Amino acid sequence: MVEKFKTLSSDTLYKNPYWEYKYDKYNMPSGRAGEYFYVETPGSVMVIPLLDNGRIILVKQYRYLNKRFSFEFPGGGIKTTDGELVSAKNELLEESGYMSDSLTKIGIFNPFNGVTNEICNVYIADNLKFAESVPDESEEFDTISYSIKEIDNMIATNKIWDGMTLSAWSLFRFSNYKEKYLCP
Repeated sequence: MVEKFKTLSSDTLYKNPYWEYKYDKYNMPSGRAGEYFYVETPGSVMVIPLLDNGRIILVKQYRYLNKRFSFEFPGGGIKTTDGELVSAKNELLEESGYMSDSLTKIGIFNPFNGVTNEICNVYIADNLKFAESVPDESEEFDTISYSIKEIDNMIATNKIWDGMTLSAWSLFRFSNYKEKYLCP
């Protein structure tokens, strides 16, 4: 029978405004002590913005670590002062320029469960109202709308390669909400 591991100690090796790099000692199933290095975060959010015409908003941005452009749903880290839902609304506005008071949570996932404890909370946003994008200083976005078929094709051709966006899209495609939003 699989059992939970017991944490013996936990230390923060590095901390910044977005995450902590941690080092734990724990009891392995054999009873021996093990070591685990990981990233701890307050979590993240990803928002799938649905326009009234059935199109879906993606943002195109440059990803420094991969040295390439990426098509993604708006998203980002949860600000501990704001909480999950407020962070989702803020990321939607910041990255796409749209606001919504109609966000529906459709699921969660962990983007890299051997390296981080982060849980990403995925929302659908509809009844969108355009305001204006206010990105962080280190961010720049093109906001583009696509049909469901176009997004599926972008995934099939590796034009969308961001794992968070792929996971959020999977939750959307298999959710109970898809019938409401998917056009025949």
